[in-house]
Amino acid sequence: MKTILVIGGSKGIGKAIIELLIETHKIINFSRSEPILHNNLTHHNLDVLTDELPTIEALNGLVYCPGSIQLKPFKRLDMEAFNEDFRINVLGAVRCIQEYSNALKQGSGSVVLFSTVATKLGMPFHASVSASKSAVEGLSKSLAAEYATQIRFNCIAPTVTDTQLAEKLLRNDKQRESMMMRHPLKQYLQPKEVAELAAYLLSDSSKAISGHVFPIDAGLSSLKI
Repeated sequence: MKTILVIGGSKGIGKAIIELLIETHKIINFSRSEPILHNNLTHHNLDVLTDELPTIEALNGLVYCPGSIQLKPFKRLDMEAFNEDFRINVLGAVRCIQEYSNALKQGSGSVVLFSTVATKLGMPFHASVSASKSAVEGLSKSLAAEYATQIRFNCIAPTVTDTQLAEKLLRNDKQRESMMMRHPLKQYLQPKEVAELAAYLLSDSSKAISGHVFPIDAGLSSLKI
């Protein structure tokens, strides 16, 4: 039974990943609330940016799920907004990977990080989140090279997903319909769809895959119809 560390598993995509893996994996979750009750789950109530991180001897996988969506005109984004997005998306991941790189080496580990479709497309009002998520992609590729024979690193870049983080974009039926119509496949994402890709990248079935950014975006970045 593999041991997977999920950071930010109390809601959204992180919770979907835990629910998908919990019956066949030992899960360690870091978040400020417990996602589910299960014998295979160990929960630590903490903030990875500020709290002391617990000791873990060996890991087979690490998934860093925290993220942010600050959609504002560029002139309304102050430096604090850029700093906040960078801390949540990049520095939190850096801190966790540095802390648990030795544990991941012990388990020939796989790390899954999250970007956004907005790094591939020029989208208005996405300057802050796109900048920080682009850094996540660069971090993933660099570490994939540095740890090539020891730890795999991959990144998932979803479009809008029906989670609490995106609730302002999907507040009513009109917004939901509009969001679906923006995508060539006429849909946005459900958390389980993204979780299934993350589960694959954590599994032995993907043991030859590292250093990639995987779009899951209902055709938004690749199709024009």
